[in-house]
Amino acid sequence: MKKILCFGDSNTYGFIPQSGLRYDKNTRWTGVLQSLCINKFEITEAGCNNRTAFIDNPAGVEQTGYKILPKYLKSANFDIIILAIGINDLQLFFKPTLEEFEQGMERLILTTRELSTNSEIILVCPSKLNLKGINNGIFSYQFDEISVEKSFKLPQIYKSLANKHNCGFVDLNNATEVSPLDGLHFSPESHKKIAEYLYKYLTQTANDNI
Repeated sequence: MKKILCFGDSNTYGFIPQSGLRYDKNTRWTGVLQSLCINKFEITEAGCNNRTAFIDNPAGVEQTGYKILPKYLKSANFDIIILAIGINDLQLFFKPTLEEFEQGMERLILTTRELSTNSEIILVCPSKLNLKGINNGIFSYQFDEISVEKSFKLPQIYKSLANKHNCGFVDLNNATEVSPLDGLHFSPESHKKIAEYLYKYLTQTANDNI
């Protein structure tokens, strides 16, 4: 049975827009994906609230993707590594240019490949931010209009990096949208759609490799 690491931020962790709590295992997409993957794939959940991909996060090592990822990669041999991360690097405190964003994500991919030479990497592009939800929600102090504008450019960046480094590519914008409640996180229905979308991708890829 193939082992899959789902490495990401609060949307991988299962942050609930309404309460700030965590969706249960039967609701968050990693848990739903595991139920779909019974007898096919073994899922390891590795999401964390406020985790950045490549920017040094003042919240600590656990919230800094490139620093904590090696811990997971050294703990087990994963056949597939899903990198579902990057949106928090657009926070207004960090202000990366799109060029810096692309370079940072590329470094994360190269780190992953260096530590897990034989693993397949799937790069997951986050859904675009919702400006109205951001402005009216609790995360208006972290994201602004420029953050939202940059989030619309991410699909092109992720796809380009996936092609350049021979990674799988999944664009969550093709699966669902963020909740209008906070402009950043997902509803239970969206988590289900994400799990189904990834499962379809995983099984199709597996069949293509037979």
